[in-house]
Amino acid sequence: MHCKKVCLVIALIHTVSFLFAQQLILSSPGGHIKITMEIKDKIYYSIFFNDDTLMQDNYLQMQLQDKILGENPKLIKKEFSFTDEKSVPVVAFKNAIVENKYNALKLSFKNNFAVEFRAYDDGIAYRFIATEKNEIIVENESAHLNFHDNYAAWLSPTNSFKCDYQVIYQNNTINSLKSDQMSTLPLLVNADNKYKILISEADLYDYPAMFLKSAGSNIMEAAFPRNPTEFGPDGDRSVKLVKEASYIAKTAGNRSFPWRFMVITDSDKNIVANQMVYKLSSPCSISDPSWIKPGHVTWEWWHGARIYGVDFKAGLNLETYKYYIDFASKFNIPYIIMDEGWASSTLDPLNPNPNIDLHRLIEYGNSKNVKIILWFTWLCVENNFDTVFKTLQDWGVAGMKIDFMDRSDQWMVNYYERVAKEAAKNNLLVDYHGAFKPAGLEKKYPNVISYEGVVGMEMNIFAGLAKPDNNVLLPFIRNAVGPMDYTPGAMFTSQPEDYHGNWTNTMSIGTRASQMAMYIVFESGLQMLADNPSNYYKESDCAHFMADAPVTWDETKVLDAKAGEYVIVARRKKNKWYIGALNNSKARSVTVKVDFLNNTNTTITSYSDGINADVQARDYKKNIVPVHEGDLINIAMERNGGYAAIIE
Repeated sequence: MHCKKVCLVIALIHTVSFLFAQQLILSSPGGHIKITMEIKDKIYYSIFFNDDTLMQDNYLQMQLQDKILGENPKLIKKEFSFTDEKSVPVVAFKNAIVENKYNALKLSFKNNFAVEFRAYDDGIAYRFIATEKNEIIVENESAHLNFHDNYAAWLSPTNSFKCDYQVIYQNNTINSLKSDQMSTLPLLVNADNKYKILISEADLYDYPAMFLKSAGSNIMEAAFPRNPTEFGPDGDRSVKLVKEASYIAKTAGNRSFPWRFMVITDSDKNIVANQMVYKLSSPCSISDPSWIKPGHVTWEWWHGARIYGVDFKAGLNLETYKYYIDFASKFNIPYIIMDEGWASSTLDPLNPNPNIDLHRLIEYGNSKNVKIILWFTWLCVENNFDTVFKTLQDWGVAGMKIDFMDRSDQWMVNYYERVAKEAAKNNLLVDYHGAFKPAGLEKKYPNVISYEGVVGMEMNIFAGLAKPDNNVLLPFIRNAVGPMDYTPGAMFTSQPEDYHGNWTNTMSIGTRASQMAMYIVFESGLQMLADNPSNYYKESDCAHFMADAPVTWDETKVLDAKAGEYVIVARRKKNKWYIGALNNSKARSVTVKVDFLNNTNTTITSYSDGINADVQARDYKKNIVPVHEGDLINIAMERNGGYAAIIE
């Protein structure tokens, strides 16, 4: 389903010529957001919301080997347009129909380049466009962000471009980053507690990912990893970067570059609801994506396959994995993941562990309508690129979990796309771990069903890093730019003072209700049930709610949200509505209105924090009551708590 209207919007874009500068104004369709541009010694732009200045005299440049695009630019043409289109995502993480409405201004300059700006009602974006005939070398790119004040921000500091994006958010000012630190994207700026600015990028291809660093005086600057040119051995799951080029990218001279975007709003709800990455990214390139089936998946690694209550020895063996398949079949879970240990070696993807009998398991799974997804290191895939994808398809495997990339230079960004393309040719799903954030590949290749790049529940095996104060930020930052493999579903839930790391009875921090809510609040095309099936059988009511919750949605409404404190989301799948709420470390009660129901005869089944959940985090209360259009629902959450419900 596609419909598109493009027309001139002369009234919204004005040009003022004076001496050596030209000033242009681009407003969002609703008029709240305004970009002013000045063409002087550089291409400058400032951003306003409701006439409040958020950023002023930002500038952008791209340094090529033989010239700098944007240095003393000579404007030769202006093209402005209005677009109002709708599209249907192959994998609908938020909505079955996505509206894309914006005003645009394309500025063409001498030296064979252009810059395109877009103004949305919920943000702005810009990108470079090069029109060179031959290949070009990009030595660097300047994205100079000059904030109106030393705003607070949730940052993800890193000292290195070699980064797995599993960084706890730090709430500090934009000037607080040390000189040797950067922040990964996305990051969220809090402008005077009045506006929020989510900064990231989209349509990232054949180019390195962008980081941001402080330049002092309320300024942040882009930073990019150099292109690697020589590699050395570094164990079974990575390589050493022996040499790097002096440039960040060698690429086609006739191309558009990644979008740099900001979601800008005076309502935190709009950050959670945004679909900016999808709107800015290239369309699906798979001619028939009907084979792509998102769904839930079991995972044995988080608890070490230490199942119990069975009459066989648990471990990485045939009987244990048959147990996972039986569990998945009983709970209508379409996939199981077999993590590290399914193969005889991490370096050899063509010879399964003989204790497992993979081919027999695949046949057994098929008889139970359960498919298998296999784990790989990225290096193993790269070293067997010509054979591994076709082999997996021939075996009847459904997909691949690929791990430990931990880089986002041009070579590795291209690796992501090469894998996605080859996997699509062989009808294989892909889940990237040790991964940078989503930046559009999942739209072009929707078989890329999820990414890690998050401090997920995996981090609670030993370190206890996935705490509710960080979890509640994820819908506003990491999950706000694309699918996120957090791996929820813990049955052993605890408050922070009772947490202890172990790999047999693994624990999460936060209440049982918060774990259930994650299946509504968090977005992933491959949503894991990470805990032990033996525990799920004991807690079948909670397990059925988790396994039955959809992973794609027809409609999403953010009912209430405050970044860093709480979020309440309602999502519809066909004629059922689900509500999920997550809370930080402070107990609170929030009232929301149910004004989105079409049926008058509906019932709400809720799972809320029990009266003792502030101490015994596994305490929850199930309640079933009638609910009607326009009713008020009081959502009471204990510290580190949550709320989950279904309306049908």
